[in-house]
Amino acid sequence: MRSSEIAKLPVVTFAGEDVAQVKDIVYAPDGGAVAGFTLAGRGLFSGPKKEVMPWRSVAALGSDAVMILSEDALTPPDQMFTSTEQDGEDAEPAPERRGDILGSTVLTDTGTDLGTVVDVIIEVSGRNGGQCDVVGYEIKSSESMKNKGATVLIPLPDTLAASGEHLMVPASATDFVRDDLAGFGAAVDAFRAQLKGTR
Repeated sequence: MRSSEIAKLPVVTFAGEDVAQVKDIVYAPDGGAVAGFTLAGRGLFSGPKKEVMPWRSVAALGSDAVMILSEDALTPPDQMFTSTEQDGEDAEPAPERRGDILGSTVLTDTGTDLGTVVDVIIEVSGRNGGQCDVVGYEIKSSESMKNKGATVLIPLPDTLAASGEHLMVPASATDFVRDDLAGFGAAVDAFRAQLKGTR
């Protein structure tokens, strides 16, 4: 799904309580997964909430709502990047890098400008929220692409490279560009399989 489809979704508990709504997506420090969400209150005059919702607290993500077990799943912002591998009071937050991906330039590893990011494509796998991975970008294509000015989807490798306002992808990603989400998952799988075959 597109990350823009998640913005403003209600956050509800299994008990049916409407506790917040999604404000923004926060990406993991490496940019390859969703770390969680900043939140806003529900209601006409509600502003941003102080708590955030780490991805590990999400029970399910659907097109109509984000489900959590209870309101206790909301945490202080400094716990967003706490490693799930560490337990107890000694857990340290991971380094934070929240750079906004939207508007960033996508470059190939050969230096070709492919366009600018207009949305992020994510894939949820597994149960109880599972893993929420960034698998592609929706970009407004540059003149280097066949369909200059069109909005297209470009798959991403398992690992990302970012430097300032630039996002790096292998040049071979352009062979797997799609116009819509239908079949994009297969394109991502084929692209990543090709990368593994060349290593």
